Amino acid sequence: MCLAVPGRVLDIGEKDGTRMATVDFGGVQKEVCLEYLPDLQVGEYAIVHVGFALQRLDEESARQTLALFEELGMLQEEFGDPWEQAAAQAGADSPWPFADGPFGGEATAPQHVQEEGRP
Repeated sequence: MCLAVPGRVLDIGEKDGTRMATVDFGGVQKEVCLEYLPDLQVGEYAIVHVGFALQRLDEESARQTLALFEELGMLQEEFGDPWEQAAAQAGADSPWPFADGPFGGEATAPQHVQEEGRP
């Protein structure tokens, strides 16, 4: 499902000539295009859909909507890890969708991979 979610603008900048913002959605931060709301400011709330801020929203309405989405599990559905979501839907015991895991059956990366700074 794809929701229009309220978020709070944390900072604003420009990327490739486009006005962009970092927006917080109840703890999840995403980059959002502000071209449809060029006068939106840091600290304000907006409804965001598929990466575009579409409508300014007051703080109380934004908080109520985020709380409702959280209660219904919709924020996890919208922003959660797609691998975890697929595994949960499949009834898997592990968030990794393959039986042998990403590192040959180990839950985490081998020590030599961790030391090199890779996941």
